[in-house]
Amino acid sequence: MWKIKLKKNIVKNMNKLPDRIQEQFKALMIGLRATGPVQKGWANYGKIQGTKNCHHCHIKRGKPTYVVVWRELDQNILEVTYLGTHEKANYQRLC
Repeated sequence: MWKIKLKKNIVKNMNKLPDRIQEQFKALMIGLRATGPVQKGWANYGKIQGTKNCHHCHIKRGKPTYVVVWRELDQNILEVTYLGTHEKANYQRLC
């Protein structure tokens, strides 16, 4: 079982997101807690190039596309650093 930490801005902005995005995010969190950082079942899942332990996936395709970025902090601890639109994601900075 993995522990999940959320950055403050994610918790703060969660209620502003569409219900569908909130539900998809919750489903991803269940997967992360259960199986850890590798989530190959999600669209465009991958490690972020140029980073050591950073991952991302799309939780909604189309316009706008929503993405989630997370990183491995320590053994069995993950931190979600971004939840938002693909257009506003700077992957290198988020890790």
